[in-house]
Formats: sequence, C-alpha cells, structure tokens
Amino acid sequence: MTTTTEQLSATTLLRFATAGSVDDGKSTLVGRLLHDSKSVLTDQLEAVEQASLSRGQEAPDLALLTDGLRAEREQGITIDVAYRYFATTRRRFILADTPGHVQYTRNMVTGASTAELAVVLVDARNGVVEQTRRHAAVAALLRVPHVVLAVNKMDLVDYAEPVFAAIAEEFTAYAASLGVPEITAIPISALAGDNVVEPSAHMDWYGGPTVLEHLETVPVSHDLTACHARFPVQYVIRPQSAEHPDYRGYAGQIAAGVFRVGEPVSVLPSGRTTTITGIDALGESVDIAWAPQSVTLRLADDIDISRGDLIAPADDAPPVTQDVEATVCHVADQPLSVGQRVLLKHTTRTVKAIVKDIPSRLTLDDLSQHPAPGQLVANDIGRVVVRTAEPLALDSYEDSRRTGSFLLIDPADGTTLSAGMAGAAFAAVAEAVAQAADDDAEWDF
Repeated sequence: MTTTTEQLSATTLLRFATAGSVDDGKSTLVGRLLHDSKSVLTDQLEAVEQASLSRGQEAPDLALLTDGLRAEREQGITIDVAYRYFATTRRRFILADTPGHVQYTRNMVTGASTAELAVVLVDARNGVVEQTRRHAAVAALLRVPHVVLAVNKMDLVDYAEPVFAAIAEEFTAYAASLGVPEITAIPISALAGDNVVEPSAHMDWYGGPTVLEHLETVPVSHDLTACHARFPVQYVIRPQSAEHPDYRGYAGQIAAGVFRVGEPVSVLPSGRTTTITGIDALGESVDIAWAPQSVTLRLADDIDISRGDLIAPADDAPPVTQDVEATVCHVADQPLSVGQRVLLKHTTRTVKAIVKDIPSRLTLDDLSQHPAPGQLVANDIGRVVVRTAEPLALDSYEDSRRTGSFLLIDPADGTTLSAGMAGAAFAAVAEAVAQAADDDAEWDF
C-alpha cells in the first residue's frame, strides 16, 4: 500500500507568494488556507485561540498563524516575509506571506523571487489601489508566470457579482499590459472561508475554482530540465589518494537543463571546450543528470577550472561580458550611487564591480519613471549598468531566472544592496506603467 509520505514525495512542488495592500487580509487568507486544508497542528491552533481570547476576540484570528513576530501581533500587521510549508495529496507548497506596506515592497521582491505564482489580494470595498499596481509591476519584473487576483471581503459587499467583475476587469487589463502571462480572478471571503478551500454557497454566479483548487491544478512551469543547461562549479575535487590518483572532478548543483556523458561543453569565462567523460551522483556513475541535482562532472581535458566557473553546452553557452545591464530592486537602507564600488555575486562567482550608470528609476510610490536619478534608495526599482573586474557568463533573466539573477553586495560589511535581473525586463514594464499613467491622466479633469 502506498504511504502518505510516498504519495507526497511523488507530488509536484509549487512555490507561491501572497501580496496586497494593508488590511486586505493576506495573513487571514493564509491562515484560512492552512486551517481549512488541515495543515495546522493542534498546539498551533490552541495557541492562536488563546492569543485571540486575550485580545477580546471570540473566534480564532487565523492571521496569527503567519504573523509570528511580536511586533506583528501587537500592531496587527505583517512586517517580515513568513514562509509556510504545507501539502495536500495533490501537491506540496512553499508559501511566502509578504507585507503590504509600501516600505516593505523589498520584502515582496524577496518572497516572489523564487515563486511560480503570486496571489495578489484586493479589498472588494476599495478595488485596485496603488499598492495593487506596485505588486503587479513587481510580479511582471520578476517574471512570475501565474498571478491570482483574490478579491477579498466579498461578504462586506453582499457578494455582489458586478463589484467583482469590475475589479477583475481593471486588474486583468493592467497586469496584461505589464506582460503577466496568466491572470486568474477569484472572489473570496478569507474570514468566512468562501472560495478559499471550499466553494462558496453565497456566490453561485461564480463557477471557477477555489483558491486551493487553483493552487493544486495550475501548471508548474519551472521545469528546469527544459532550460538552457548550466552548471556553476562550487568545488574542485582532487583526492590524490592511492585509490584515485588521477581523479579530478567538478562538484556543484545543476542550475538548469540536462548534462550527458559524451557531450561537448564550454568552460566559462575562459571559453575552453572539452567533453564530459563521467558524471558522479551520490557516489555512483551515471550517464545523465538534470537540474536541480547535485553532481560531480569529470572532463576529458585538464583545464584550469575553479569555483565560480560555469560549464555549459558548447553550442548553447551564454554570452560573456564585463558590462552588465540589468534591472535591480534596491533592498538596503543605504543608497546605491553611480561610481560606487560593489561586489557582484552571480551563482557561485563573486567579482569586484563598479556602478557605472543608473539610467532610470521606477518609483514605486507613484509608479513614475525618472531618468538619471543618480542613486537608488530602499524599495526603488531601477535600471543600472555595472562594470565588473572579471568577465561573467550571464544569461538574460527572461531566459533563466537562476543564471540571469545576481546580487550587489557592500564590500565593506557584506550587506546585500540590490537584487539584480540581467536583461531588458525593466524597459518593457516601465513603458507599460508609463502608458497606463498617461491613460489615467487623460481622464483627470
């Protein structure tokens, strides 16, 4: 008989993030999702019930299941990114509950950077607001393939279909203009549980899936084996023992794609070519390996390879450059300025670099584009040009989220300054945002 553990190990994994404005009910939705899917331990639920009673609430405040920091509980807001792991018989989930305040936009970037799906909440009474547009823009920049618009608090608008339809139409048009490939709108009441796990008896006009049904069935598009094959070298293995006197292997985790014995490969940034003669995985030799396996590659030629080098198929290698043009989200409190010296960390490689230019900034407060700002401050998203001291093998973020992303780091204390996405993603989103702003201005009398 198949055990529950065996069933879960065979299911797919979906990483998703929640986002929305303050008091839209993100934490309540997550708590309801965990509670109604029976993913909450008894002692956790008892602790929430006691905390709710101490605050004078008759029913358990399910938001407390995710708001774990004392400051979050006292203020009734989400501050940090809260990660939750749960599973059903159909799929495993890693959920990132992100804050809604403007000053925590960088936290949403952190939570959504690895997500395949983003749940954006909207209060049915308020509709699409500025923060909703910010979160749609961030999802588009991070190339999140699926976005769910959860129109919450439908119970406070008498479950009116026209209210939901108007909000869904406005958000879908805006997100589509930003390049979001798939948008699904679901009317819910997180507090009452309508359309979260169980279908709502109050909205018979809605025939779509519940939130959990959609999460369980949405196609997981993060098939790394279908991407360009990339292998960042983490460690060079040379035991030099009597048993293996000539062994030399290059260990690491396959970032994307598939590698096979006999395949010609290039070692970057040197550009030297060779052939894979062996692949070792878990102490055994195999003929093929794929992402995200951790393996050791053995090569035909004795090439100078060290940590930070990238091994890729000879006929499908990424470009090598020292001039990196990218979109960054600035996450540090200290600003990022033109002329600043930084460290750039890309996969397993860290190199010295200098910020040559900051051509433009997308200010998330009003979604306006400002040319040549000179610097970026916390929560800003902007376009940067960075010159590295050593060449990098860098993919476009649009082609590969794993090998098209990087971090800018303060060399003085190791603080992460900015999260970067190589390529021209910013230009398309900024243009769409500007166009949307112009369209709004036409109606501003």
